[in-house]
Amino acid sequence: MRPPRLPADTRGDLVRAAVIGALAGFLSGLFGVGGGILIVPGLVLIAHMDQRLAHGTSLAAIVPIAAAGVIGYLIDDKVDGAAALCITLGAMLGALAGTKALQVLPARTLRLAFALILLLTAARLFLHEGDPAGRGALDPAMVVGFFALGLASGALSGLLGVGGGIIMVPVMVLGFGIPSVVAKGTSLLVIIPTSLVGTWRNLRNGNARIDLALAVGVAGTLTAFAGARVSIVMSDVLSAVLFGLLLVFSAARLLLTDRRERRGSREAGG
Repeated sequence: MRPPRLPADTRGDLVRAAVIGALAGFLSGLFGVGGGILIVPGLVLIAHMDQRLAHGTSLAAIVPIAAAGVIGYLIDDKVDGAAALCITLGAMLGALAGTKALQVLPARTLRLAFALILLLTAARLFLHEGDPAGRGALDPAMVVGFFALGLASGALSGLLGVGGGIIMVPVMVLGFGIPSVVAKGTSLLVIIPTSLVGTWRNLRNGNARIDLALAVGVAGTLTAFAGARVSIVMSDVLSAVLFGLLLVFSAARLLLTDRRERRGSREAGG
């Protein structure tokens, strides 16, 4: 017996989600982020998904994408395991707080907050300087610092549907002296358990579409490993500039969407 055919609109959603996942996966591996910076606006703008549901679906899709990407860094020993453990402990707690806030904040607030994060990250990337040589010995102050970084990135992950790498990578580089390529691999390792915790909470709250998350995640795993391998040999300056341009583009699209929705609301009310 042939399996039942999916409705045309559902098949179209899955195809669009897979395309988004393939692009997000490559960027995830390339820049050490979960890929949510592309997945969330992609699901909203291309798949026409509700903002809150897009955040939860994105977080679920990030789990397999980050797992595939981190393998590409582990092959060359470009992961700081001690830092990852400290950050993960904070990030898992932060993700619980972030997913709780996702339940109560308005969609427009989420959209504007996400755009602001993208623009701030882009600004940091455009001001990129030389790579540091590496962190010092892991002392108590550094452990506390890594834990605090985990809390912040985890909260961002649960709230905005991103892996948290857009905070972790720059802070590890600028604040702790970890080389960029190692920061990317470490970030992806932390993203896996953080996204799992956030996804568990989102599923309980009904804030994720598993079918689209699987389409995004499976497609993303096929490209995340390739992105990680490219990152190992890519120039730091080129990586920073390209990623910064991508963030600016994504933020601009979100702000334009917000403007159109506000205009539509005024016209409907007027």
